[in-house]
Amino acid sequence: MVREDRVTMSGKELRRVHVIRQVLEHRLTQKEAGMLLGLTDRQIRRLRRRMEQEGEHGLVHRARGRPSNRRIPEGRKAKILQLYETRYGDFGPTLAIEKLTERHRLTLSDETLRRWLQERGIEHFARRKRPHRAWRERKAHVGELVQLDGSHHDWFEGRGPQCVLLAYIDDASSRVFARFYDYEGTIPAMDSFGHYLRQYGLPLAIYTDKHTTYQSSAEPTIEEQLAGVVPVSQFGRALHELGVERITAHSPQAKGRVERLFKTFQDRLVKELRLARIATLAAANRFLDDYLSRYNRRFTVPPAQRTDLHRPCPARGALDRILCIKTTRVLRRDWTVAHNGRLYQVHTNVRARQVVIEDRLDGTLRMTHRGHVLTYHPIAERPIRPVEPRTVSHRHRPVKQARTHPWRKRVLPPRELLAAAGST
Repeated sequence: MVREDRVTMSGKELRRVHVIRQVLEHRLTQKEAGMLLGLTDRQIRRLRRRMEQEGEHGLVHRARGRPSNRRIPEGRKAKILQLYETRYGDFGPTLAIEKLTERHRLTLSDETLRRWLQERGIEHFARRKRPHRAWRERKAHVGELVQLDGSHHDWFEGRGPQCVLLAYIDDASSRVFARFYDYEGTIPAMDSFGHYLRQYGLPLAIYTDKHTTYQSSAEPTIEEQLAGVVPVSQFGRALHELGVERITAHSPQAKGRVERLFKTFQDRLVKELRLARIATLAAANRFLDDYLSRYNRRFTVPPAQRTDLHRPCPARGALDRILCIKTTRVLRRDWTVAHNGRLYQVHTNVRARQVVIEDRLDGTLRMTHRGHVLTYHPIAERPIRPVEPRTVSHRHRPVKQARTHPWRKRVLPPRELLAAAGST
């Protein structure tokens, strides 16, 4: 019975075997072999001596098949895997290692934990190949372009109400600002943008999708078509008054930076909210203040140019006049205005057919005409008109005249007279 000894060698070791064999056969000198392998003459002599004594097996690395001296102790490995299974079972390896370090002071490489999970048959955390897409260079300045979008997700995992996360990410630095709201609409968009402006200032442009909050879906009227005017949403009108350009993305991939942010937050932020036991919008927004400061310190990248293109935020009063819902209403002859099912009595003497009503974010209402504020008071109840009694109209029946009625007498002469007159 012949036993075959098989030795697994790396490509580097196979190359060394080939070169050292050339040296033993006197086809190469030790100096030439050293230049080919990038080794010194002393190392070439050592490899040559090992190959003469042990054959090709002598060039295999001595530590091949032996446990590493820097291996993690089995007890530490078992403790980490037990904590992962009991507390962080749905955490990815990177986030799990962060929490193990932060909460349990257990340091480990995320790739080591990924390999341990794969050894146990957990393959859903393996790295996946991403499809290739055309790369767009970042903007050079902070504030040159900010991507805005909303993410509808079960952020509280059933502990609290359904909500949406409105997030802003700077294209040049990846700096993130976000807030939670009940829904994605005009009021939340204006409120979140107001918080962004007061913290960072006015950006040059906002990059959004085609949601009706940001882009109006109304068809232009004939007058607007003749004037070349495109209908805009209330949020778009506010951006125009603030001097901020709105750019529309035609696909999710076009605003990939904020889409990738949501993918990260739907994994990491959900788990952070779970560990903090947060179940309300107010608590979640307070948590975001600290979480985003830590997140931005870690993941923000330096922009290509240091100049910040954010402009100063307008004064509070001017900002409130812009970030509101403006509606044009007819001023009636009795100086009343109907709005949202209610009636308002205008006090200011103004000659106008229409007034502008501003529904503020704080719930108040402001009425103006050509920039001048009008005083008014709400009418508690609409005046009730007196109900007039209805008169019952009897249907007129046609009267049939009697045979002796003058209208029934013949006006024309008899037929006999007409015939006699014709014969003569």
